Amino acid sequence: MIIKGCIFDLDGVIVDTAKYHYIAWHQIAKELGFEFTEADNERLKGVSRMRSLDILLEIGGIKVDQSTREALAHKKNELYLTYIRKLSPDEILPGAKEFLMELRNHKIVIALGSASKNAETILERLHIKGLFDAIIDGTKVEKAKPDPEIFLKGALALNLPADCCVVFEDAEAGVEAALRAGMKCIGIGSPLLLSKAHRVIPGLDQLSFEEFSKMMEKSENNETNDQNNSML
Repeated sequence: MIIKGCIFDLDGVIVDTAKYHYIAWHQIAKELGFEFTEADNERLKGVSRMRSLDILLEIGGIKVDQSTREALAHKKNELYLTYIRKLSPDEILPGAKEFLMELRNHKIVIALGSASKNAETILERLHIKGLFDAIIDGTKVEKAKPDPEIFLKGALALNLPADCCVVFEDAEAGVEAALRAGMKCIGIGSPLLLSKAHRVIPGLDQLSFEEFSKMMEKSENNETNDQNNSML
C-alpha cells in the first residue's frame, strides 16, 4: 500500500509537554506525602489521565475513593493547564513544523492521535492547528494506548485504510497501538525503548520527506519480499 496519511502523537513528538505533566504530577504526589521521580514519570507516557493517576497512586501505595480520584485528576489538569496556556510557537520540537509542512506540500494528509484532552489548546498555542486535517484526542476515544482505537479513528477521519498510514510515536504503548492498528510506525526517541517500531529516529529534524519516502518504500519492498518468500 502507498502511504497517504501520517498520524502524530503530540507529547514528545511535536512538543515537549511531558515536563509540565511531570511537574503537575510531582506536586500532586508531594501533597499526598510521597516522592514521584522522573523515572516514575516514564510509566505515564502515552496513557490517559485517569490511568496515570492510578499509576501514581500505586507508586505511593495510596487508595482513594472515586470522588477523590476525580478531584485529584481535575487538580492535576488545572496545574498542567497553567503551564500550557503559556506555550509559544518556539517550543515546537526541532524540525516538527517543517516536516508537517513538507508532508502537506506533498499532499500527505495529517491527523493528530494524542491521549491529551488538551491537544487542541496546545496546537492553537503553537499556531499549528491548521496543519492537521483531523484531531483525535482524549475526548474522542474510550480506550487508552496500547489499544489501537485512537489510530484507527485517525485513519477513519482521514478517510484512509489503516495500512496507508504511518504513525509517529515516542512511547512504547503508542508503538504497540500503531502495530495493532496495522500501521507502519516511526519511533521518536530511544531505539531500546521503541525497538518494535519500523524505524527509530532521535527527532523529526532528522527526517526529510525524501528520506521518509525512501524509508517507507524500503519497508514496503521488504514486506512484499517476505510475502513472496512465504508463498514459496
